[in-house]
Amino acid sequence: MAFPDAQQLTDLLQPRLAARGLDVEDIKTTKAGKKSQVIIRIDGDKRPSSDVLEEVSDDISAFFDEKEETGELNFGAGYTLEVSTPGVDLPLTSPRHWRRNQGRKVTFNRGDDKSHTARIGALNAAEDAVVLITSEKNEVHTEVERLENIAHAVVEIEFAQPSQRELDAVHQPFAEAES
Repeated sequence: MAFPDAQQLTDLLQPRLAARGLDVEDIKTTKAGKKSQVIIRIDGDKRPSSDVLEEVSDDISAFFDEKEETGELNFGAGYTLEVSTPGVDLPLTSPRHWRRNQGRKVTFNRGDDKSHTARIGALNAAEDAVVLITSEKNEVHTEVERLENIAHAVVEIEFAQPSQRELDAVHQPFAEAES
């Protein structure tokens, strides 16, 4: 059996993690001599604590060992496993990323190579459109954007607190922002 790729491992792990309310966000594998490396980024609507990450890591390790014993997986001579949450550099590629980052500032483009910055508001029920909040001086503006129109987006690291008006807009239901 060949060294497993990221998609194969995602397909194996996603059902196990879904039972815990978690998603596989990213897997990187590196085949390297005696010690290969498997890095798994997981997340959930409730961000996993370090205790949960440790439990999941132990579970995945035992699962991989079992799969190697049956010949379903082959990591070579051995592997190092790292399980953690994604950093802020993970692109927002699915509706759950937008939902989980509501209230945070995001830099995005609409495929026009122009960079825009806004705060993430509510998603609609279909999870195909999001409220984007910008502020200029003391005015807060909201706009609705379809997720399919956003080509690339990443969360920005902020050091300043947002204004109360921005925070109020963040918590406004989608239907109110749309009107």
